[in-house]
Amino acid sequence: MRLILLGPPGAGKGTQSERLREQCKIPQLSTGDMLRAAVKAGTPIGLKAKAVMDAGGLVSDDIVVGIVADRIEEPDARNGFILDGFPRTVKQAEALTTMLHEKKMDLDAVIELVVDENALLARIEKRAKETLAAGGTVRADDNPAAFKTRIDTYREQTAPVSAYYASQGVLKTVDGMADIDTVTAAIDKILKA
Repeated sequence: MRLILLGPPGAGKGTQSERLREQCKIPQLSTGDMLRAAVKAGTPIGLKAKAVMDAGGLVSDDIVVGIVADRIEEPDARNGFILDGFPRTVKQAEALTTMLHEKKMDLDAVIELVVDENALLARIEKRAKETLAAGGTVRADDNPAAFKTRIDTYREQTAPVSAYYASQGVLKTVDGMADIDTVTAAIDKILKA
């Protein structure tokens, strides 16, 4: 199964991706995680990405598409994958479509978590507090200033991706403001349809 989860920052894509990963036994391919790993490793691509990510911006399409193309070739993605945080632009969506067709692969579902943007900042702040309480490190972009940049960037660059997939007839939407289990159940229903 090859899935894409769409939605703004804080919508719950990571949480739902993790649940789907366990349920479907396929990897969750978070471009954010892949990029953060590159940053942590200090790779050249990671260093380029770090400055952009810390400011709440989006890394260039070429960098992200290359990372994804390599990753879906790995053995654990042979039976499918969940893309979380990719594509973030229509250009990336088009590149993904082209790449998948070249690999003779199709997407099984594109699911958008629809949320109230006004409630997202509270979610981000709660996530940061919970991370700190658990002794973890808060992501550099989990703060109000970076969140505003991220949501503005999302509206400008990423929201049109939903229209791209809707025009292809593959977009399904789920109320991302519902509780986690209800969102999971709605996604399961879509996948079983």
